[in-house]
Formats: sequence, C-alpha cells, structure tokens
Amino acid sequence: MVSLNSINSLQTAVATAQRKVQQDRDQVAQDEDRLDASRSQLQLDNQTLAKTQLDSSRAQAAATPILKSPRLDNAIEERIPTGALPKAPTLNTLGQTIGKLINVEA
Repeated sequence: MVSLNSINSLQTAVATAQRKVQQDRDQVAQDEDRLDASRSQLQLDNQTLAKTQLDSSRAQAAATPILKSPRLDNAIEERIPTGALPKAPTLNTLGQTIGKLINVEA
C-alpha cells in the first residue's frame, strides 16, 4: 500500500525537478540571447575590420609614389665630341706595331 508520506515525497521530487527544468530553460534562453548578440557584434566587427583594411590599403597606395621606369634612350643628354675619342687603329698602324714586336724578339 502506498503511504501518504511516499506520495508527498514524490510530489516534492516532481516539483523540484520541474523547477530545475524551468531554470535550465531560462538559462538556455539567456544563452541564446547572448549568442545572438555575440553573432551580431561579430558581424559588425568583421565589417569594421574589412573597412579598416580597405582604408589602410588605399592610404598606403596613396602614400607610395609610383616610380616611372627609366627611359634609356634619354639617359645620355650630352653626346661625346668625336675629337675626344681615340681613333680606331688603321691597318698601317697595326702593321707597324706588329713589326716592332717582331724586331724586338728577333
């Protein structure tokens, strides 16, 4: 036979379990709200980061001067006068030099 004491004990246990379930549901709802807020904040932070990176890239590109490649056809402004260069040896001059070398060795 079931006693009144055991029924009261069961009712107390059920009430305690129901309170615990309700507390856990409340905790889950609070956690969901915090998670939604965190996701929203993360999305805003990602947008801010992307904008900051874009602004930084633009500022860096604007600060870096673009160097023109040198034009070699305009590199020499003044031409060397023809009289300043040594003349190319002529055949007679080369022959005389070779002849002197032969005479020295002979």
